[in-house]
Amino acid sequence: MKKTALLNIALSRTIAGLGHGDILVIGDAGLPVPPGVELIDLAVTPGIPDFASVLRVVLAEMQVERHVLAEEIFQAGPPGLAEVEALHGQGLLGQRQRLRHTEFKVLSQRAKAVVRTGECQPYSNIALVAGVTF
Repeated sequence: MKKTALLNIALSRTIAGLGHGDILVIGDAGLPVPPGVELIDLAVTPGIPDFASVLRVVLAEMQVERHVLAEEIFQAGPPGLAEVEALHGQGLLGQRQRLRHTEFKVLSQRAKAVVRTGECQPYSNIALVAGVTF
């Protein structure tokens, strides 16, 4: 059995298969998943699991070079934004890129997968761009 916190098979397999520059999106319950992009649906009920918890667990296994946020997250100020800022401050999210939400949805078309959380706070979405550990 795995020793790390991530137990979801599909999510663990996806992270293990990422190459440099590949994109993994973690989204709220309302983020549309583009056709052809794998959906890893973790949502159980509103708020479970929450965006911040999923992000922390993903970062335990994924090397991130940069992250992308929609500008609107800064206006809406969902609870998960505080966790994003803390993780960014610790250097765990690499460089930051900001896009309009409509552009973020276009970017998500290039994702290897979209992870749907139970988060019901608007704009609680992040695109993680895989880095390398060497």
